[in-house]
Amino acid sequence: MTEIEESMDSSDSHDSATSGKKSGRTSLLDSGEDFEVLNEEDIDDEPPPLEDAGGGKGKNTDERTNADTDSDPPGPVEEWLDVLGNDQLKKKVLEEGKGRDSRPQKGQNVKINLKTCLSDGTLVEEQSDLSFTLGDGDVIQALDLTVMLMEMGEKALVQANAKYAYGERGSLEPEVPPNEELSLEVELLEASDAPDLELLPPAEKTALAIHKRERGNVHYQRGDYAFAVNSYSIALTITESSSKVDITPEEESELMDVRVKCLNNMAASQLKLDHYDAALKSCVSALEHQPENIKALFRMGKVLALQGEYAEAIQTLRKALKLEPSNKTIHAELSKLVKKNSEQRGAEQALYKKMLGNPASSSSSSSSSSSSQKHRAKSSWGLSWKWLFGATAVALGGVALSVVIAARN
Repeated sequence: MTEIEESMDSSDSHDSATSGKKSGRTSLLDSGEDFEVLNEEDIDDEPPPLEDAGGGKGKNTDERTNADTDSDPPGPVEEWLDVLGNDQLKKKVLEEGKGRDSRPQKGQNVKINLKTCLSDGTLVEEQSDLSFTLGDGDVIQALDLTVMLMEMGEKALVQANAKYAYGERGSLEPEVPPNEELSLEVELLEASDAPDLELLPPAEKTALAIHKRERGNVHYQRGDYAFAVNSYSIALTITESSSKVDITPEEESELMDVRVKCLNNMAASQLKLDHYDAALKSCVSALEHQPENIKALFRMGKVLALQGEYAEAIQTLRKALKLEPSNKTIHAELSKLVKKNSEQRGAEQALYKKMLGNPASSSSSSSSSSSSQKHRAKSSWGLSWKWLFGATAVALGGVALSVVIAARN
């Protein structure tokens, strides 16, 4: 599947990772076939209810309270907050922030300082002023979930299982081995509301949509197809938002191009998740904007084939092949479908014959029976005629004999 992406849209080859990071990996050619789908149970769309992780100020009713006032006040108790309740994502406050009311909200843009280490303490990378939209999947899930629980100015230590970091595939940039737990030191610097899309200049809107689409490409490369769909959906929302500022035809065309790419990539992700109806809808939407888009036609053909609509799938792929006759991938897919359709029709004909019996035998039997009946009828008529003729002859002979006898008398 990768070959068709290389031949059909070279513009997708510049896909990169999120802002604040530079990815050294090759870009997504928006439909690879060599990834495994993650278990949906590993995907957490919403953070858990906020918990009070502080040591608390319990009421002391012990009579010995006065006796303890002369001793040194106890230092802050170091406690780990089990963020998800599965002991795989934990957070510990290193420096207190400005209170619970200062915590950022999902959808806000936040800025953090980040230090990433492996479980053995090996430094992976340090990033200052890393910006991302909270809850959009712009960063690893461990950050999306824990920063939402941090107070402004707070510094925290986060221990993250591999499934909430870089998973079983690991990462090339930053360099993280497969299935590696991470230790993250995070400082929350600021949070601000996301910009109003209607007031965003067209160039900035296009850049933001491309950024979200590229993040979806990163998720797709890693096999995180549900996260990829989420990122593409966010990018589509940006491209489809109305604008209260002037936009030129060229800028509108750029936004449309990003929109179609998002729809194509979303269809590829939905195919991986076996969401065929959703994938078909994405293809139809892409073709509404660009009726001769090769990728949309190809994926639509694949979806229809997976739904058993072979005749319609063949018609769609033939249209794609007519637009790009040299595409070997479309040729191969079309040949496979023609064969399947032929086999299906043969099986259906055999089933009909079995249900209705052998038409040839029935026809032959019916013909034989009809001939036999005609023969019997003919034979019966022949006998009747012979009998009548004989009876007449006998009667005439009797009359003649009577005449002769009368003459003699």
